[in-house]
Amino acid sequence: MRPPVLSDIELRRELSTLHGWAHRGETLTKTFVFGDFPAGIRWVAQVANVAEIMQHHPDLDIRYTKITATLSTHDVSGITALDVTLAREMETLAG
Repeated sequence: MRPPVLSDIELRRELSTLHGWAHRGETLTKTFVFGDFPAGIRWVAQVANVAEIMQHHPDLDIRYTKITATLSTHDVSGITALDVTLAREMETLAG
């Protein structure tokens, strides 16, 4: 069963608790900044492990010490609780 797309109210509520995340179209996005390139790559590896467990994978754009994460549930063309959960996991891993 596919997860439902979050309503505008649900999405606003969730975004108010996600520091630095933005709603862009049908996605959530945030740019994380790390002290050096290896630190960012270690974080990407940790995110990959969590994403595999969740079976929900982010789009990641790596630019030296800046990594932009974009989340969307492609099956439903929108933002779902899966995206919010992965965003929270990414925050935790980033410290």
